[in-house]
Amino acid sequence: MQEQDDLITRAQAWLAEDPDPETAAELAALIEAGDTAELADRFSGTLQFGTAGLRGEIGAGPMRMNRSVVIRAAAGLAAYLKAQGHDGGLVVVGYDARYKSADFARDTAAVMTGAGLRAAVLPRPLPTPVLAYAIRHLGAVAGVEVTASHNPPRDNGYKVYLGDGSQIVSPADAEIAGHIARVETLASVPRPADGWLQLDEEVLEAYLARTDSVLTPGSPRGVRTVYTAMHGVGKEVVMAAFARHGFPEPVLVAEQAEPDPAFPTVAFPNPEEPGAMDLAFAKAAEVRPDIVIANDPDADRCAVAVPDNGGWRMLRGDEVGALLAAHLVHKGAQGVFAESIVSSSLLGRIAEAAGVGYEETLTGFKWIARVQGLRYGYEEALGYCVDPEGVRDKDGVTAALLVAELASELKEQGRTLTDLLDDLAMAHGLHATDQLSVRVSDLSVIASAMAALRAEPPVSLAGLRVVSAEDLARGTESLPPTDGLRYYLDGAYKARVIVRPSGTEPKLKCYLEVVVPVAEASDLAPARARGQEILDAIKKDLAAAAGI
Repeated sequence: MQEQDDLITRAQAWLAEDPDPETAAELAALIEAGDTAELADRFSGTLQFGTAGLRGEIGAGPMRMNRSVVIRAAAGLAAYLKAQGHDGGLVVVGYDARYKSADFARDTAAVMTGAGLRAAVLPRPLPTPVLAYAIRHLGAVAGVEVTASHNPPRDNGYKVYLGDGSQIVSPADAEIAGHIARVETLASVPRPADGWLQLDEEVLEAYLARTDSVLTPGSPRGVRTVYTAMHGVGKEVVMAAFARHGFPEPVLVAEQAEPDPAFPTVAFPNPEEPGAMDLAFAKAAEVRPDIVIANDPDADRCAVAVPDNGGWRMLRGDEVGALLAAHLVHKGAQGVFAESIVSSSLLGRIAEAAGVGYEETLTGFKWIARVQGLRYGYEEALGYCVDPEGVRDKDGVTAALLVAELASELKEQGRTLTDLLDDLAMAHGLHATDQLSVRVSDLSVIASAMAALRAEPPVSLAGLRVVSAEDLARGTESLPPTDGLRYYLDGAYKARVIVRPSGTEPKLKCYLEVVVPVAEASDLAPARARGQEILDAIKKDLAAAAGI
C-alpha cells in the first residue's frame, strides 16, 4: 500500500509541473482512475539519454516523450555546453512533422535562450540533413533535431549534434545525462517566451546550393523516377533539388506525399518494412519509371527500387551502398570510404581495388561521420553520406540525387543499376546479405537472447563451423566496446554474422553475409540462389540458438 501511495504521490508531483494541457489531462485521468499498472510503467524510471539522444512513445510521465522530459533534456544540454565553454554560443533546432515536434523545438529554443545561449529554429518541418548542414553553415556549437525518424506514429525523439555537425558520442552523452539528472524542477529552468531567432529560407537555399557539389557538371540527368516521402518532410526539398539539377520531375505517390504524423497508409513508416512500398510500386506499375526512390519520414534515409521480372524489387541498403561507392570511384573520388561493421564487406573490396582508404566503425553515423578523411560513408539501414563536408550525417536527399545521376548515366549506356550490381558481383564475388530482425514488446526478450548466446555461443550455423566468436562488449583492437556479438564461419563463403540490440527501436537485429564466388555471368543466378539458401539456413539456426 505504501508503494502505491508513493506512486500516486510521484505522479501528482509530475502533474503539478506538466506544462502541456494534453499530457496533464492524460495523467490526471490515470490518477483519477487509480490505474496503478499504467502509472507504474510510466514512473518506473526515466527515459534514458544516450548516444541516440532520446526516443520513446509520446505520453505523460518520465518514461515517455513529453514537454517536461524535453525541457529537462534541453536544460541538461545547455548546462553541458556552458561547462564546455560555449556560453553565448548558437544552438540550431530543427524538427520533423510528428506529433509534438514543433512544441519540443520551441521548448528547446526557450531553454537555450533562458540559459544564456543563442538559439535559432529552422523555418518549418524540414529533413534532418538540413539541420545537420545548418550547424556547420551557421557556425553553431550544437544542434538539436526533434524526430523519431522511421519509428511508429506515437513515438518522437531528440537527437543532439555538436558543433562539428556530427551526432554526439561517448562521453558527451553521459555528461549531458548527468546534467539532466541535476535538473530538480521545471520551475528552476528559465523559459522566456521569445528571444530566439526564427530562421528564414536562406538556410534551405544554402543547403540546396550545397547539393551542386554532389553531381558532376554536365552529367546525364534523364532518369524517370517515382518518389514517395512516406508521409514525411522530404517531398518539398527533394522536388526542389531534382528541379534545380535538371532531372525530370519525379512522379509522386500522392497518398504519401504530404506530412502526416498518423502515417495512415503504412504499418511502420520505414521503406524496409513489409508493405511500406506497396503504393510506390503500384504507382510505378502505372507510369513505368526507371527507378523508385523513397525517403523515410525525416528524409535522412534513401531507399531505391528497380524493375524486376515485371514487378519491382527493393534494393538492399548494402546494394545501394555498393552502387554509390562504385559511382564515386568512377567519378574519381579520393579519401576514405567507411561503413559500419554490420554493413557488407563488399565496400572494402571496392575501396581496395580503387586504391582508396577504407575503415569500419561501430553502428551509427555518429561513428562513421568521425572517420578522418571521410569521403563516403554508408550503413546497411539505407543511410548514405555522400557529401561529408556539407552534411556529416546520412542524407537521403543528396543520396537520391547521386542515385539519379548514376541511373541516368547507365540509362544513356543502355544499362541499369541491376547491370552494375552484376558487374560488381563478377569483379568481387556475390555478397549476399540478409537480416533476422525481431520486434518485441518486452525488452527483456532481447536481453535474454543476448545472454543465451553469450552463455552458449553456437558451434555451427547452416552446417558451417563457427571459427571465431567475438563478444564486442569487450571491444576489439580497432573498435570501442558495444553490445554485440560477431561470428565468422568456416568455408569458402566467408560467412559472417553480427547480433545486436537496435539502438532506436525495440528490436533484436542479426546481420548476415555470405560471399559466393562468381566467374562469369552465367554463374550469377545459381550464386544468388546458393547465397540465399545459406542465409536462410543461418537464420533458422541462429533463431534457435538465441531462443527467438
